[in-house]
Amino acid sequence: MQHDRIRTRAWVLHPDIKSDNSRRPAEPALEEAVALAAALPELDVVGSQIVRLPKAHAGMLFGKGKIEELAAGFKANEIELVLIDGPVSPVQQRNLEKEWGVKLLDRTGLILEIFSDRAATREGVLQVEMAALSYQRTRLVRAWTHLERQRGGLGFVGGPGETQIEADRRAIDEQLVRLRRQLEKVVKTRKLHRAARAKVPYPIVALVGYTNAGKSTLFNRVTGADVMAKDMLFATLDPTMRRLQLPDGPEVILSDTVGFISDLPTELVAAFRATLEEVLGADLIVHVRDISHADSEAQASDVQAILTSLGVDEERAQIEVWNKLDLLPPEARDAARARAARDRDVYGISALSGDGVDALLAAIAEALQGVRHVTELHLGFAEGKRRAWLFAQDLVQTETQTEDGFDLTVRWTPRQQAQFEAL
Repeated sequence: MQHDRIRTRAWVLHPDIKSDNSRRPAEPALEEAVALAAALPELDVVGSQIVRLPKAHAGMLFGKGKIEELAAGFKANEIELVLIDGPVSPVQQRNLEKEWGVKLLDRTGLILEIFSDRAATREGVLQVEMAALSYQRTRLVRAWTHLERQRGGLGFVGGPGETQIEADRRAIDEQLVRLRRQLEKVVKTRKLHRAARAKVPYPIVALVGYTNAGKSTLFNRVTGADVMAKDMLFATLDPTMRRLQLPDGPEVILSDTVGFISDLPTELVAAFRATLEEVLGADLIVHVRDISHADSEAQASDVQAILTSLGVDEERAQIEVWNKLDLLPPEARDAARARAARDRDVYGISALSGDGVDALLAAIAEALQGVRHVTELHLGFAEGKRRAWLFAQDLVQTETQTEDGFDLTVRWTPRQQAQFEAL
């Protein structure tokens, strides 16, 4: 493969720490970490391994013998960057970099790199810069050199030398305040767009799922859009919206969202809240799963946990899609199809071949039939609180004042109507 720039030779380590009861199965976790690293074009992942530990060592993460053994391997393979799939404290990072003579990134740092590489919209870029600064504030070894560079990258990989990096907390904090102001403006504009969309009589359907589950491939197939759909983690970072006419159904707005991932660094959960706000406004959530993945069940529960933390309640209409059926061996494929057929909210498809997509679209249309309807209401002057609630929820389409109150046209879901009637 010809590259016009020299790629950084990297090695991925997944520490499997016995004392950590919440740890994930090591093999699939390492596989995911390698795929994460591969998502950065300037990295050449030379090797990877699982390092089993009874417990993490405070200053060095690994024991002395293990550090020496790894050092020899890195030297033999001319490794320049070590990626550790897990949290590494600033002290551990400094010590290991000194011992091994390499640069080191932990899981958070790597995900930040990828996010900065992928963010496309103004908001995405601001979100990433803020997340990176919050992360770097704890590591004054690293400065925000990425802000001075044209590529979105964070300057960890092949960035300038440490001597130029004089990170000053005050400078970082001032920068954070500036970014926060810019972001507030962007989010405001987005709220306006969303309010405008709420007046559009199209229901919103949000595709969600673990990263690399095939959301973008499905999105492209049904909308004819050309959203980056690579076999690569986090290929999509900014929600992409398209109008879609469902066969024998309503016209909808389909939204493709950022892929979820387990142990998402806390800095990023906050940073990408706004990107995922689209999901909160959705009438229907379509949860796309890679059913061929060994860890599919765990990925699905990670996605549900993130949805819950975003404030998506269980009553929100959801459809589950079992994607990548074509990658299963024939017997497993038939079994998965039969299982999906028994559950009325589960659909088996292959977004790549298009198998099962028509049935899925019909199901989406059917799920949306009960979604929003228009009601004419009359409220007396004394019912100010109920009227304010309707406006706060963005449900009012028209309003005229009469002698004894207001005539309103509202567009709402059965659930919103029930909430209103309970006021």
